[in-house]
Amino acid sequence: MPTYEVITYGCQMNVHDSERIAGVLQAAGYRPAPAGRQADLVVFNTCAVRENADNRLYGNLGHLAPVKERHPGMMIAVGGCMAQKDKDLVLAKAPWVDVVFGTHNLGHLPLLLERARVERASQVEILEALEVFPSTLPAARGSAYSAWVSISVGCDNTCTFCIVPALRGKEIDRRPGEILAEIRMLAEQGVREVTLLGQNVNTYGVGFGDRRAFAKLLRACGSVAGLERVRFTSPHPKDFTDDVIAAMAETPNVMPSLHMPLQSGSDKVLREMHRPYRRERFLGILERVRQAMPDAAVTTDIIVGFPGETDADFADTLDVVRQARFAQAFTFQYSKRPGTPAAEREDQVDPAVVGERYEQLAALVADIAWQENRKQVGKSVEVLFAAGEGRKDGATERVSGRARDNRLVHVAAPEGYVPQPGDIAEVEVTYAAPHHLIADAPIRNLRKWSPGTVAALPLISAEAVRRK
Repeated sequence: MPTYEVITYGCQMNVHDSERIAGVLQAAGYRPAPAGRQADLVVFNTCAVRENADNRLYGNLGHLAPVKERHPGMMIAVGGCMAQKDKDLVLAKAPWVDVVFGTHNLGHLPLLLERARVERASQVEILEALEVFPSTLPAARGSAYSAWVSISVGCDNTCTFCIVPALRGKEIDRRPGEILAEIRMLAEQGVREVTLLGQNVNTYGVGFGDRRAFAKLLRACGSVAGLERVRFTSPHPKDFTDDVIAAMAETPNVMPSLHMPLQSGSDKVLREMHRPYRRERFLGILERVRQAMPDAAVTTDIIVGFPGETDADFADTLDVVRQARFAQAFTFQYSKRPGTPAAEREDQVDPAVVGERYEQLAALVADIAWQENRKQVGKSVEVLFAAGEGRKDGATERVSGRARDNRLVHVAAPEGYVPQPGDIAEVEVTYAAPHHLIADAPIRNLRKWSPGTVAALPLISAEAVRRK
């Protein structure tokens, strides 16, 4: 059986797509490459949001060219958003690539590989519209106890810095019954946690005429037997409504964590980004969330150096960050994306200025996150232990997991029993750092994870789907 490896860049949607790619390949007779062994097939699932993802892809393709020469029959495929955007450029820069496929035709990959092998010629297939919803494809999940569930694909927003709507297409919503059937199946397989995915989850339902469908879906998740944690990403502030806040607060298995992209704290910049909300609306949403869920942790995305951003605009962003008290913020330097309105503007900010602002923002975000984490010391938190996040502090072995509010917690492994991935227990926080918590106290109320009664979908190793 030929072996494969999938290398993933970008967001959670791409990670989930990679599980589908792996599932399709396994159904076609491929198997995951053993750790440390060169795969017969390497698949890159790409991102187009920032320029550095492009650079990493072409750098990795360059490294693989001599490897492929040494391994007759080895194949390379490039898919995802960047492939959708640069379908001709990929082969122009890396003619040794065998298959280029887009975001809408994941299921065609085995056929394209076979055609490339038989014809001894590179294959390019980029569909302009979605034919089959990805969730109908087999999945090779990377976790037995946690899963992604797509509720929609595509995006109807027109943010001037973002190329994703042009690549993923208009929003298409799945019917609630299909989503809940998948979630129930996952819970029967032993999945304890699901994350609902969409480019803009809180517009879910517009496609079939129900603007309150997302809040209803969250409440419906509360009745799924065995499902202990529900998360979602990402909402858009312009569409975030109080019925969603109420559903979060009133549904016990919906977690008190919210990722709400800010992008900028300047009203002027938000207008130019085509982000139809203003700083006061954003802060008002956070205030209502915290009134309903005092222990909620809020994270965000922020772009520094959008074209035309002045010192005053940047100061507004810093001010919103101070007021919002984010538990974490993913901060990015603006990346010019060809084909977007922002890329055509002549008032691009000097890269040195962007770098200075980025460092200043990152320092503020880390300081506030540390202050917020120190408030957790002495509290009892429930942790879902995860695979691959352990660490060692001197002689102390630690196992790691996520609290209900999604903070990372490193827990001292007690004598006699080391919590396993999927286990849930309560611990007391004894120390806080900017990006994680430490718990040295004994674990309590351990609930061990066990596989479900329904045969699980095939699993792949962490090496097979690596997130770059």
